[in-house]
Amino acid sequence: MTPPPPPTATVPSADVTPGPAPAATPDPPAAVSPARGGLLVLVGMLLVALNLRAAVTSLGALLDEIRVGLGLSGTMAGLVTTLPTIAFAGLGALTPWLVRRWAAPRVLVLAMIALTAGQVLRAVTGSAAVFVLTSALALAGIAVANILLPMLVKQHFPHRTGLVTGAYTMALTVGTTVAAASAVPVAHAFGSWRAGLGVWAGLAALAVIPWVPLALRARAARRAADRTAPPAVVAAPARVRPGRTRLGWAMAVYFGAQSLSGYAIMGWLAQLFRDAGYRPEAAGLLLAGVTALGVPVALTMPALAGRLATLRPLVLSLTAFSTAAYVGLALAPRGLAPLWVLLLALGQGAFPLILTTIGLRARTAEGTVALSAFAQSTGYVIAALGPLLVGILYETTGGWTAPLGFLLVALAVQTTAGMVIARPRYIEDER
Repeated sequence: MTPPPPPTATVPSADVTPGPAPAATPDPPAAVSPARGGLLVLVGMLLVALNLRAAVTSLGALLDEIRVGLGLSGTMAGLVTTLPTIAFAGLGALTPWLVRRWAAPRVLVLAMIALTAGQVLRAVTGSAAVFVLTSALALAGIAVANILLPMLVKQHFPHRTGLVTGAYTMALTVGTTVAAASAVPVAHAFGSWRAGLGVWAGLAALAVIPWVPLALRARAARRAADRTAPPAVVAAPARVRPGRTRLGWAMAVYFGAQSLSGYAIMGWLAQLFRDAGYRPEAAGLLLAGVTALGVPVALTMPALAGRLATLRPLVLSLTAFSTAAYVGLALAPRGLAPLWVLLLALGQGAFPLILTTIGLRARTAEGTVALSAFAQSTGYVIAALGPLLVGILYETTGGWTAPLGFLLVALAVQTTAGMVIARPRYIEDER
């Protein structure tokens, strides 16, 4: 039997009501220390990160084939493409409640099983309604994992936050790129969109494997702790409520604004280049270039953020890159397209920056999971408006000046929030 963790181990909790505890205390997250199981935790995190967007981008790449195959109406197809942000916002907010009751490894096992099952079921169904429901099941697993990864970095790698965040963000970017690029070729190779969509269930199943022994260790540690715990009343940690703090809202706005632009770029950049005269294949490659160039940015940005005393230089630099890209796309979308793609990739470094900042602005795992849940769930509500409003402006004006102007306004909001989160401070100190 695995021995219990040190007495100092704490349990992350975003919303715990003080009261008698040993029976209400979840499995100690420190059941696997960095010395004993850090490598397994890291491998598990990277495998989870590879899955965090594959189910989304593979669907987008095959949407036309899916619409025909399932007879999806325009409204139903719109619902399917909006599901990710809805799921990430709504279901991500439930993650602190789950972590309050079970250890993070056990929650991640369930999340990856949900992702695996959802991807398998939606690939074999012939019903449009079942397709939507099973897609929601898959996205529920992603939503929970989105929130847990920053918390796991804080728990297991507190002195390597930038490096580990960069590694898993790079894995996320690689998974996004590979799924988007290979979903259609896989579908063509097997003669069905179902193969191009369902193959990613195997990757999700692989991500379950490292977390099973970690979950078993956590469960054994919990049982040992229950047997040895004295019959004393232990006060639970005070609540961390990011929604009642200026820092929490600034984090949510920054996360939402950068996600808004990211989803708008993913959804509409290829169309912008096609309107500028590029062939569909070339336009698709330019879009893929934004993601591909984002891989080294995802790896280096967290390390930079972890070394700087203030994040202000990074916030302002990312704003400058994105501003130049939007202005360039408005004035000369064809002549200097590779340059605008490079600048967009650099500007999208705001995503790994905000993920790193979630860990930097919390002292404890409890604060990290609370801040992660609030920033991401609220931020994804904001992000859902991006592709929709860009599409409305594009259809109404028949051009790209207004949509790009809207993205510049969103960038200004993002920068304002970035100035608030730039200086060192902690969410626990503001509750």
